[in-house]
This record gives sequence, structure tokens and C-alpha cells, in this order.
Amino acid sequence: MKYGVRDRDLGGAVEEAIATVNKAVPLPKGYHFEWAGEYQSKQRADKRLAMIVPMTVLLIAVILYSMFKSFKWAGLILVNVALAPVGGSLALLVTHTNISVSSSVGFLALFGVSVQTGVIMLEYINQMRAGGHTVESAAIEEQSAIAPIMMTMLVATLGLLPASLSHGIGSDSQRPFAIVIVGASWSISS
Repeated sequence: MKYGVRDRDLGGAVEEAIATVNKAVPLPKGYHFEWAGEYQSKQRADKRLAMIVPMTVLLIAVILYSMFKSFKWAGLILVNVALAPVGGSLALLVTHTNISVSSSVGFLALFGVSVQTGVIMLEYINQMRAGGHTVESAAIEEQSAIAPIMMTMLVATLGLLPASLSHGIGSDSQRPFAIVIVGASWSISS
């Protein structure tokens, strides 16, 4: 038996099918249904991501603290990491793309981009402060540090734009990843 999913997320569609089948088809004692295939793979991937994402954020926090020797600066950059998914989420919403393993990996990639952005800006501000500027004037002067950040975002956006717009064979796995990166890159650079 085949079951097609169109314009829906795989997990939600299969969970609805499981509920419908369990209600409509009583099984004799000792028997059970087993749902496998892509749904089972998605469940395994979701479990892995549920472990990887917190470990990644923790590792980023440890590295940032060791770099700046300050919880305040590490926390400031982690706020940037927490806000980075907003643009990717909006891009998924606007394009009517469901959250998938591919888009989740895109969000992980965003963590790296947002950390890079935060480190560049914070390092520049700290260099300005070491040169005698106040925090306020250093933050205003750091506008010249935006050029490398904008170049990074432009490269990410232009490089993944064709993948985010594709609808051909194979695009179902690459498109959500690209949409997240393009949407977030646009929002970070704005």
C-alpha cells in the first residue's frame, strides 16, 4: 500500500494516518502496525537533532567564553544565535515550506554564521575600546566592520538562491536548507 504526501509535512501526515488507522482497524491481541520508511528515518533524525542542537549551542558557548574570557560577551553573541532563526523561519513561512531535517540542518548552519557575525563585530568593538573609545563610540564606529559581514551574507545568499528557488527533481532535500540560509542571511544583513 502507498500513501502520498503533498503540500504537508511528512511527520504530521503520517501521524494523522496512524491515528486514523488505529481507530478504524482493530487488531487482534498480540498484533501491531509498524510504520517505517521515510517516517521512521525522520523520527531517527529528529532524535539526533534533539541531541545535537543543545550540544552545539553548549560547545559554541564554551568556545566563546574561552575566546573572550567573559560570560557577558559570550552571552551577547548567544543572543545573536538565538535571533538568527527568525529570518529562516519567516522564509519558510512565506514560501509555505514545512520544517524538515534539511531545514533543521540549515538552522544549525545559521548558528555558525551568526556566531561569525557576532565575533567579528564584538572583536572590532573591543579593539576600538582598547584604543580609548567608549563603548558607545566603539559601537557607532564598528559600522566599518559591517563590510565583511555583508560580503559573507551576499555570498551565502547568491550561492544558495538557485537552490532555494528550484522545484525540480531532488529539490525537496536541498530547497528547505537553502531557503533557511537565504532568508536568514537576508534578515541578518538588513
